[in-house]
Amino acid sequence: MHNYIRDIHGAQQLGPLSLLVSYLKRLEAVKIGPIEAGVRTRELDRLYQLEEIQNLLPALRKVLDNQRVVVLVDELDRGWDSSEDAKAFVSGLFQACVSINALHQNLRVYMSLRQELYDDIPALYDDAQKHRDLLEKISWSEDSLLELIARRIRHSAHENGFAVDALERAGDRACWSAVFAPPPPGKGRDGTFGYMVDRTLYRPRELIQFCSEALEQTRARRSKLPVPYSAIERSEYGYSAERTKDIAAEYRSQYPGLLSVFEVFRSRPAVFGREELELLCLELACGDVPTHGTGSWLPSCDPNELIEILWRAGLLTARASGEGRFLGSHQVQHLNLAAVRRFRVHAMFHASLGIGAAGAGSAGG
Repeated sequence: MHNYIRDIHGAQQLGPLSLLVSYLKRLEAVKIGPIEAGVRTRELDRLYQLEEIQNLLPALRKVLDNQRVVVLVDELDRGWDSSEDAKAFVSGLFQACVSINALHQNLRVYMSLRQELYDDIPALYDDAQKHRDLLEKISWSEDSLLELIARRIRHSAHENGFAVDALERAGDRACWSAVFAPPPPGKGRDGTFGYMVDRTLYRPRELIQFCSEALEQTRARRSKLPVPYSAIERSEYGYSAERTKDIAAEYRSQYPGLLSVFEVFRSRPAVFGREELELLCLELACGDVPTHGTGSWLPSCDPNELIEILWRAGLLTARASGEGRFLGSHQVQHLNLAAVRRFRVHAMFHASLGIGAAGAGSAGG
């Protein structure tokens, strides 16, 4: 097995992902190459069935008889562009996991995939219905995010020799308070944690990123813990700007130029009535409000479709009832947007788009 890797792939000096991409390119070369149909079909079948490594499987099984192996595939959303190639790659990866897991009881492959990506791949959804017992859905809430951060605080304290015993006995909220000082009155509906989690789409890495940048601000000024609220304020713009670009980049294949649509909301009020928002969306679709690189999709959008896109992407939150909270797609999967009368730009985008605090409130409402 070592010799195979050395002889076949060693000279390329590629990482694991690059090796997978190179294999996909071999598939693509067969599909578009000037080969007769019968030969092409046989070559594709040979590649898909991994015939070239079939002779290695007995050796692999022998290793697995005495050694348990777990393979974790993560961060498939990095560089995700929603293209057909990306969808085919992830769908094929899912099928490969199912096949490999049947090879030996001591070999298990796990892949994690964000819900938005899962929903965006019809072929994967169809495949998954046949293997529903192999799937486990993980949903993040404010409570579970707080638990996650508290665990990281305890681990970090242990690594740095702080008062571990006190934190081990402390609850999650107390762990948070040991690192982040409370905000001034009126800032955040639930202290600094509520303020920061309201500026996420309930993705763990977002909260971790925000916390890390606030800690860096504190270290840069040689301040001591707990992190003062002023450090959170100083770090918010950089965090917001990076997340705004990242969210737009996630949809660059489906909705190229989405960042320029986000920019249309710059310096506008945080809250929109339905008629006001529909008029703005109509102006965007008609080109009365200029955008860049959106010609392939924006002109064909009616206002309701564009509102749906912006809500799904996370820019907008919606208030389903007159006095209820503003909810984003990360908080509720299905919402009758046609009946919603009030919308709000998600607080995560406020700093980046220059939306003032007046009237903005928190993302949760």
